Amino acid sequence: MAPPVRILRLDHVQLTIPKGMEDAARAFYCGTLGMAEREKPDALKGRGGFWLQLSGFQVHIGTEDGVERLRTKAHPAFEVEDLDAVRQVLEQAGIATEDGVPIPGMRRFECRDPFGNRLEFLQMEPSR
Repeated sequence: MAPPVRILRLDHVQLTIPKGMEDAARAFYCGTLGMAEREKPDALKGRGGFWLQLSGFQVHIGTEDGVERLRTKAHPAFEVEDLDAVRQVLEQAGIATEDGVPIPGMRRFECRDPFGNRLEFLQMEPSR
């Protein structure tokens, strides 16, 4: 019998954008959402895209054409400090948001980035 698998943590998630749209994606992820770009390894730079660094976690933005991003429910969920402020920033940037299905102990909403990727933002409710 094989030993049990022990996954330690999530290192990164990858989202894709159409080829050649890196500047627009940087404007959204770094500009609108304030994420920090990190250096991508030289061996991977030729593939396009870029990497973002969050606290202990990365988001890799890759390039890929022919993907129907609007047809998938796949998504990363970002825990934020002030859900209302994030929603306001996104809506002011012209991004439509909608409430997620209620889950006890958290508030959340979702949206699609300018490329069709589904994103979820959530804030844990304070313990009583």
